[in-house]
Amino acid sequence: MNQHLELFSSINIRDLKLKNRIVMSPMCQYSSDEKGNINGWHQVHYATRAIGGVGLIMVEATAISPRGRISNKDLGIWNDEHVSGHFQLCQLIKNSGAAIGIQLAHSGRKSNESILETPWAPSEISFDMNYKKPKAINEAEMKLVINDFVSATLRALRADYDIIELHMAHGYLLNEFLSPLCNFREDQYGGSIENRMRFPLEVVERVRDVWPSSRPLFVRISATDWMDDANGWSLSDSIVFCNELTKRGVDLIDCSSGGAVSKANIYINAQYQVPFASQIKKQVQIRTGAVGLITDGEVAEDILKKQDADLIFLGRELLRNPYWAINTSQKLKNPVLVPKPYERAYDF
Repeated sequence: MNQHLELFSSINIRDLKLKNRIVMSPMCQYSSDEKGNINGWHQVHYATRAIGGVGLIMVEATAISPRGRISNKDLGIWNDEHVSGHFQLCQLIKNSGAAIGIQLAHSGRKSNESILETPWAPSEISFDMNYKKPKAINEAEMKLVINDFVSATLRALRADYDIIELHMAHGYLLNEFLSPLCNFREDQYGGSIENRMRFPLEVVERVRDVWPSSRPLFVRISATDWMDDANGWSLSDSIVFCNELTKRGVDLIDCSSGGAVSKANIYINAQYQVPFASQIKKQVQIRTGAVGLITDGEVAEDILKKQDADLIFLGRELLRNPYWAINTSQKLKNPVLVPKPYERAYDF
């Protein structure tokens, strides 16, 4: 057995110990009922990956309010009736050998036609012609959103999630405030980068205040809009933002990109977002997660060994192969992840 593989080494973040560095990235399933409830699909979907050996399951973008849904099939955590389903899921995942986090989200202007409420956004600009025109959110409504994030955080605590991740990427509400291509406000929440960061940072502060100091807080960002030539959000902006996040008790940056505008030219290739995780980790001195077309275990190991990231977030690869972690542990001669009932299927 190889005891020196970073991919299968444990990591402590605050009081939480992850058994390895493999994370199931949050991926919307659009499989809930219209009330936002967890059902059997979610239980099987997530538990299978936990049995498959990942160290952390990050539950998909979960709406903090009915207006904050992407679709009417999104998971919700906006009322107390949702808590029991989330609690059952947390116990199932923990009993299956993984830690579990939840991504709290508000869709902003990217809610689709199935949502009856008028979308809220920093400015009255649609994402594209296929989306409804949003209402520019006012400060009283912004306070409601902050309160919704806080209430969702408290419900996540009652459900016994190990980690909260705040969704500040992919063109959803908090990311919309950050990007100058979405935010044309002339008040204290628009204009300079300091003003555009103000509302997302207020959310972080309030969430961190009620989320126990023993439990980690992650933030997913879009490190770039991929529109630098049009004065969009850039990696240098992300470094400024992440420095502010560290001051407010954020433990890890989940480094994605894009999604703020519909016409971005994203240069997609293998591991194309790893440089963002690397630069933020090294320049901000904060833990980062690498995500984006990472499919090979040796590549993942190399990312960690080069200290380009601390965790490896796997998305579509885990949809294709729920047992990626076990299979990779076998391939790399580190067969420590096989659940005891499955040992008969493997040669040691």
